[in-house]
Amino acid sequence: MGRRPTRATDPVISPDPTPIREARRARAEVTFENQSLLGPLFGQFDANLVQVENRLGVFIHARGDQIVIEGPQDAVARARDTLTTMYDRLAMGQDLDAGAIEALIAQSVQRSNEPTLDGIVSEDKNAPPIMIRTRRKTIVPRSNTQAVYMRSLARDDIIFALGPAGTGKTYLAVAQAVSQLMTGSVQRLILSRPAVEAGEKLGFLPGDMKDKVDPYLRPLYDALYDCMPPEQVERRIESGEIEIAPIAFMRGRTLADAFVILDEAQNTTREQMKMFLTRFGQNSRMVICGDPRQVDIPGGDRMSGLADAVDKLEDTDGFGTIRFTAADVVRHPIVGRIVEAYEGPTA
Repeated sequence: MGRRPTRATDPVISPDPTPIREARRARAEVTFENQSLLGPLFGQFDANLVQVENRLGVFIHARGDQIVIEGPQDAVARARDTLTTMYDRLAMGQDLDAGAIEALIAQSVQRSNEPTLDGIVSEDKNAPPIMIRTRRKTIVPRSNTQAVYMRSLARDDIIFALGPAGTGKTYLAVAQAVSQLMTGSVQRLILSRPAVEAGEKLGFLPGDMKDKVDPYLRPLYDALYDCMPPEQVERRIESGEIEIAPIAFMRGRTLADAFVILDEAQNTTREQMKMFLTRFGQNSRMVICGDPRQVDIPGGDRMSGLADAVDKLEDTDGFGTIRFTAADVVRHPIVGRIVEAYEGPTA
């Protein structure tokens, strides 16, 4: 049997003996065996430790290969779990940045009956880790829902990814598409998005088709450039391996050997969505991303094609439906709080 990556020793949390009238306080000591990981674990000028301190309301003191955590008992437990998971990720060769740390903190705070990310990853000890490899980086899940989503991206034919901005639904779809394009399992990457305005208004914009739809597809381009060198993106666009295909111009096509991404799908009509779904061809995969609460279809009384499709197809074999919430936001933590303020904690 292979030896598991070295991790922090399991600490004992003991109540602080000092009697206080406030919330019960605790102290935990965590010892790390691999001292070469302490630098990236702590961060430059201990920035990672400060991030955990500020978010969880604890005090962290590092001395040698040991960390001492003090504060309210629940907060100490969450900080300990966050730090040991950070250490384990580094031991497995995974990147650790502010966004990843924020996601781990959010997982520790979130109260739910769902299995933790560690539980999902280690359900099958012989299963490979959940990750997407691209030319520029290796991407690992930053939330429980992202882990489920990444497995669906590798398994299901058509995936509905629903939820607010900042949850990674479009970014991970593009990363999976780039990975499959690099390995040759698909021959083309097709990016599509409805123009929020009426389709005929595209004709008033200058330039060719790519120039007309580029403003609407900027988030997809940003994800592409993050996963692939810019010169390769441009070369593959010129060769047709990466195609810009506005949904209004897809009628009558069959999309075979392709990874197809439809972004902002909540702004499709039912007719557009039916047309798009029926473009599906052999050896293809479709990912349909959108936020059902952000419908901008002109007229206001037309049902979103995304909501209609999910209602009709969610339980159909070959379809995967992943629902993100504000708790899955992996941008700056204030984005999650903005989403909750506008849509409620169950967004």
